[in-house]
Amino acid sequence: MLKERILDKSALIGVIGLGYVGLPLAVEKAKAGYQVIGFDIQESKVQMVNEGHNYIGDVVNADLEKIVSDGHLRATADFDELTGCDVIAICVPTPLDVFKQPDLTYVINSTENVAKRLHKDMLVVLESTTYPGTTEDVMKPILEETGLICGKDFYLAFSPERVDPGNLRFKTKNTPKVVGGVGPESTEVAKLLYESVLDAEVFVVSSPKEAEMTKILENTFRIVNIALINEMAVVADKMGINIWDVINAASTKPFGYMPFFPGPGVGGHCIPIDPFYLTYIARKYDYHTRLIELSGEINDSMPEYVVTRIMKALNERGKCMNGAKVVMLGIAYKEDIEDMRESPALKVLEHLEKNHAHVTVVDPYVPEFMWEGKTVKTVNLTEDLIIGSDVVLITTAHKKLINYPMIVKNAKYIFDAKNVLKKMGITAINIEAL
Repeated sequence: MLKERILDKSALIGVIGLGYVGLPLAVEKAKAGYQVIGFDIQESKVQMVNEGHNYIGDVVNADLEKIVSDGHLRATADFDELTGCDVIAICVPTPLDVFKQPDLTYVINSTENVAKRLHKDMLVVLESTTYPGTTEDVMKPILEETGLICGKDFYLAFSPERVDPGNLRFKTKNTPKVVGGVGPESTEVAKLLYESVLDAEVFVVSSPKEAEMTKILENTFRIVNIALINEMAVVADKMGINIWDVINAASTKPFGYMPFFPGPGVGGHCIPIDPFYLTYIARKYDYHTRLIELSGEINDSMPEYVVTRIMKALNERGKCMNGAKVVMLGIAYKEDIEDMRESPALKVLEHLEKNHAHVTVVDPYVPEFMWEGKTVKTVNLTEDLIIGSDVVLITTAHKKLINYPMIVKNAKYIFDAKNVLKKMGITAINIEAL
C-alpha cells in the first residue's frame, strides 16, 4: 500500500521539472528521507544536479551536495524511469502563448509521459499553477486512457506551489500547503505525503478545482492591488503628491489596509501570468473578468510610463532622450536574485531603446542576458560609469552589491522606480522617485 510506503519513507518519488519549483521540492523530499529522482528535458540541469551543483538560489548548496552524495537524489532525462516511481510531482512551466492564452503544453506532455508508465497505487500531483479544472478535465482523462481508474487504481491531486524566490523567511519546507484530490482517497494520500515532508500546515480543500482557484486568487489579489497602487502613483504625480509618503501614512492604520508599492511593472513566474488563466476559463462560463484584465493593462503600461517620466525630466534639464546615456540598475524582476522571468526591466529597456537612448545595464546577479536574439553582458558598477551618464534608472531594488552612496554622489539625475534610496534613508536633490 502506498500509504505504508509513505509512512516508512520507502516510496520512490519522481519530480518532473527541476526549476525554481521542482528542485527545491525534490531537495526537501530527499532531505525527509525519501529516494527521489528528478526528471528534466534539459541535460544541463540533469548534469548539474548529479554533480551536486546548485543553480537555484532558494536551495542550500550544502543540502544538495549531501543528498546527492548520500544517494537520496539523482536526476535523469530518461522518462522510462518514471515506471518505478510510487509518487510523481509535476512542476513544469505554465506560460501564456502569444495571444495571452494558457499554454498547457508542458503539463500535457508530462501527463502523457506519466500515463505511459502509470501503474496501480501511484500518486500523481500537479503543482504547476493553472486554471480551475486542469487536473480533472485535462490530466485525468489522459491518465485514465490507460484503463486505470482514478480513485480506485491510482491517486490524483493538485497542490499549488507557493515559491517566493529570494524569500529568506518562507521556503518550501515551512510554507503551508493546500491540497485537493480527486476524491477522498487521493486527498488523504497526498496530504499524508506532504505532512511527511513539510514543517507547515497541510490544508485540505474539497477538490482540485478549489486548490487551483486558491492559487489563482492569491496571485490575482496581488496583481489587482499592484495595479491600484500603480494607478494611484500616476495620479499622485500629476497632482504633485508624493505617493510613497501617502503609503507610509496609510500604513499606520492597524486594520482594513495592507501596503502595496508602485513600480515599473510586474514580473516573475506567476504574477503577470496567472490571472490570465482565470480570465481564460471565466470566458468558458460566459463571464468577462473586467477588473483583472484592466489590472493587467495598467501594470503593462508602467514601463512606458517610467520612460515618459524620464523623458520629461531630461527635457527640463535641457536634454532629450535621443542619445542620452542611461545606466539601468537591475534587469532581474526582483531584488537580490538572478531570476529574469517576465522582468518589467526588459520592457523598460525596450522603450528606452525605441527612444534611441544609449543604455548600459548593471546587475551583479545577472552577468548576461538574451536581448533581441543576442547575448548582452551587464557591466560592473564604477564611478566613471555613473559620472558619464545622463540618467541612472533604478529598476530592481537590489539591496546588496550596489554602492548607492557612490551613485548618489556622482549621478546627474536618478530616477528611482523602486524607491530604494528613500527606504535606505538616502535623499538628495538629484533623486526623483516614481
